[in-house]
Amino acid sequence: MSIIKTEENSNQDQNPRITWEGCSVLLDINDGDRVLFARLTTGSKIKIGNKNCSLQSLIGCPFGSSFQVEDGKEGPVLSRVLQSTEGTNLQIMEESRDNRRLVDNNSAQSLTGEDIDEMRRKGASGDEIVKALIANSATFEKKTAFSQEKYLLKKQKKYAPRVLLRRPFARSICEAYFKKHAEKIGFLRVDTLSLLLSFANVSAYSDVLVVDMLDGIITGAVAERLGGTGYVCNTHCGVAPYPINIVRMFNFNNDICQRIVHSSVSELHSSENGPSPSTDPLEDACNIRSQPNEQILSPSAQHAVSMEENEDGNMEIMTDVSASPKVVKGTKAGRKAPVEAIKIWKANGFSSLIIAAPNLDAWDTVKEVLPLLSYSASFAIYHQYLQPLATCMHNLQVEKMAIGLQISEPWLREYQVLPSRTHPLMQMSATGGYILSGTRISGSDQTQAK
Repeated sequence: MSIIKTEENSNQDQNPRITWEGCSVLLDINDGDRVLFARLTTGSKIKIGNKNCSLQSLIGCPFGSSFQVEDGKEGPVLSRVLQSTEGTNLQIMEESRDNRRLVDNNSAQSLTGEDIDEMRRKGASGDEIVKALIANSATFEKKTAFSQEKYLLKKQKKYAPRVLLRRPFARSICEAYFKKHAEKIGFLRVDTLSLLLSFANVSAYSDVLVVDMLDGIITGAVAERLGGTGYVCNTHCGVAPYPINIVRMFNFNNDICQRIVHSSVSELHSSENGPSPSTDPLEDACNIRSQPNEQILSPSAQHAVSMEENEDGNMEIMTDVSASPKVVKGTKAGRKAPVEAIKIWKANGFSSLIIAAPNLDAWDTVKEVLPLLSYSASFAIYHQYLQPLATCMHNLQVEKMAIGLQISEPWLREYQVLPSRTHPLMQMSATGGYILSGTRISGSDQTQAK
């Protein structure tokens, strides 16, 4: 018993700004060219180019640190690089140089591939190879300052790749998934996620009811904002709860994990005498859909699904926990909701509601879940397409179940901010989905009584 308490206390006392053994991190390689999630253990490794680098050197480093691949005595290692301001401030001046007379015929570089391999065998670092490429380039001095900077970054990414250690939180996780695997989070953009939390009035000491079928991104974002106060209850209409694998990447402490619970809609609707059998077609449909979730959440396959997601995309999830037998384990998020809390929610209702269930009909879900909300409480519903929310909004107006209904379409434009080169990015997302928001009123009880 004393060993377990020691592990729990060590998890509680972790500095959230510094990595520790067993925590999840987000690794940004070459300024977003490749993004992956990893679990820091003494045996974890990642492959950068054709080199397998150990992640042991990242343990104990503050988030935001930069690392560079170097050849060590025991193989490739990630060494920390201190950020320097030299060469980053580009002087803008009137110059007569331009690139119109430069011809790209692969004859300007006198350094061959064999020469570069020979430098690597002699132990030359990536920065030394980049400097040699610049020194042996016949056209580098003729390029403009902007072209020289682009050339330098291109060669640095190839011969001296950089790794940025980022802390996984709601924004960074949502951006990483949206960039590489947007379908896994229902094409939910980061600005849409922030609007969902704002429209639903998620704040400290709130009891938030969520229908999260986006692998736990909504549940994790709500729990992060609550900060260990209140509850976030992930409800489901089937037998098994929906998977919340993304929640494990947030590095929540035990206090926050205890506030993440789940309960079925039938249990929240049931009276004190016990749950009554449901004859709702939505419940039957959810039971069919939830059968694969039971396999996902089974104890034997739970660890394999949580941190193993290597696909064709550039975003990966890597771990090697077996090589490190001592990993701090805390309270697991997503436990069953306490009976006392369910009784309080039945009496007072939830203070907020967020629905993100693209596989379910929006109106059928709202009819089952909205009565669980307290009067004058806010709700927000996300969907990738407009028509399901338009139909739901019309039915809510006809049934007089809510007021202040509005459908919002978030719009985001990302800019490149550089000296004399500030402009919108050439490639941007067309849409971030739609949000239906409103406030529940007491007229819904009269409709149900009919």
